[in-house]
Amino acid sequence: MAAPIVLLYGLLALGAMWFVRRQSKHRNAHHVMRNIPGPPSRSWMKGNVMQFFTRHGQEFQRDVALNYGSVVRLEGPLGRKILYVADPKALHTIIIKEEHVFEEPEPFLVSNNLIFGECLIGSLGDIHKRQRKMLTPVFSVNHMRHMLPVFNTVVFKLREVVLAKVREGEKEIDVLEWTGRVALELIGQGGLGYSFDPLDSEKEARNEYGDAIKSLLPAMMNIEQLRQLTPHLVKMGPRWFRRLAVDLFPNAHLQTVKHVSDTMSERSQNIFHEKKVALNNGDEAVLRQVGEGRDIMSILLRANTTASEQDKLPESEMIAQMSLLVFAATDTTSNTLARILQSLAEHSDVQSKLREELLHAGADTGDLSYDDLMKLPLLDAICRETLRLYPPVTILLRVPRKDSVLPLSEPVVGLDGSIIKDVPVPKGTEIIIGTLGSNVNKSLWGEDSLEWKPERWLSPLPRAVNDAPIPGVYSNLMTFLGGKRACIGFKFSEMEMKVVLAVMVSNFTFELTEKEIGWNVALVWYPTVGKDDDRPQLPLKVRLYKP
Repeated sequence: MAAPIVLLYGLLALGAMWFVRRQSKHRNAHHVMRNIPGPPSRSWMKGNVMQFFTRHGQEFQRDVALNYGSVVRLEGPLGRKILYVADPKALHTIIIKEEHVFEEPEPFLVSNNLIFGECLIGSLGDIHKRQRKMLTPVFSVNHMRHMLPVFNTVVFKLREVVLAKVREGEKEIDVLEWTGRVALELIGQGGLGYSFDPLDSEKEARNEYGDAIKSLLPAMMNIEQLRQLTPHLVKMGPRWFRRLAVDLFPNAHLQTVKHVSDTMSERSQNIFHEKKVALNNGDEAVLRQVGEGRDIMSILLRANTTASEQDKLPESEMIAQMSLLVFAATDTTSNTLARILQSLAEHSDVQSKLREELLHAGADTGDLSYDDLMKLPLLDAICRETLRLYPPVTILLRVPRKDSVLPLSEPVVGLDGSIIKDVPVPKGTEIIIGTLGSNVNKSLWGEDSLEWKPERWLSPLPRAVNDAPIPGVYSNLMTFLGGKRACIGFKFSEMEMKVVLAVMVSNFTFELTEKEIGWNVALVWYPTVGKDDDRPQLPLKVRLYKP
């Protein structure tokens, strides 16, 4: 009997040692996080992190990004610690090295799945890998080249509409209205081979699909707390019961999200089945469609039919990608275009130099090749600088599914004066990807990092930028993220912006009005006039350019 008792006591002792060591490890991790500098919190109960997510959280986000270092502690409800991470080495660990450890929070994945279907931003693991494997080749540069004539045709329609407005003289125009309409039509024709908007009159300005997409982001920001409940919602009985629960829930913003989801799903299904029928009927039918079969979804449908069974995407996932594609390519592109036009209006000298470059290259005629358009130096610099200083998406979250450690490029000085060279991160810790903090890091980009200076891209970038392990997929920036979950359509978006700017800046001049423009925090930042009006808009004075 003695031997089993000794063994039992031995096991208990080992278990106790493991528990003590684990608790010590967690106490150390929490001690390090508590020691990291961060903005003050007035309430232990509420914390300060919701200031980061509110519509008017611009100043708080800038404060976090600029004033506390490359790793910042934020306070969640009930004293929960949240990390804002902009350090290049730590970001590389999160996005590249341990991408399988640091995943999107479950509420984010589940709510995206409910809104769009099982798409790239609503899936993990093998499903996400299979989807990305099928979609990545569709966004190749070669396919972008084939789409350029389609893009030019759409943008020339926009030019004619604006020309009709300013033919008699200068006029104030909501440029966001028109960048939104043209972005929707570009992704419609270039992405789906479908026309949403003829872009030919004010009468046609209201588009159910476009209006639904535009209303989605502000509505989602207003149900951020409800989104946390979505993992529990999907476990509440059968689908019809969950739908009934949502229908009866008395929240206008939730009902808006439901309406947008329904609108996108219905339209995507209709377009998908039209394309499938055309593909089955042969090349003649495909060529009669908008875009003549050169659009992303036509190419994807053909690829999917010839893929192996293990790589093939089911119809439900194909339709989900369509909804995501239209949503992701509309607001981000239109709002960034509006931001560029505003910046050009603020810097008339840069606007004049850009117009000179475009006219000299013949970019306004539509005859410029894809490669020549992409290489226009000032146009490229303006796009990069705007995406650097004004990333349209600053709310990206990750949660480690096991304990991890984030190494730092530069040590952080703790509140107690100690030097922190790496940060232990317990399982479940919420992490905000510091997109803006990385993009404007003065130790990398220089003391002028907060200035909009396109010319910084016309010379070699600072050595510190090139040497830093920034994991961004685009130009040493975190704007399009990086790694296996980087924005898959960033080249598509880049081409959209450059085609629109090439034609519009060649033909029109843009100036500021007397109205104050504010940019609002959302899943994609959007402009409004003043702080009280929540209608997305950006009015500028527009007139016909006359040499």
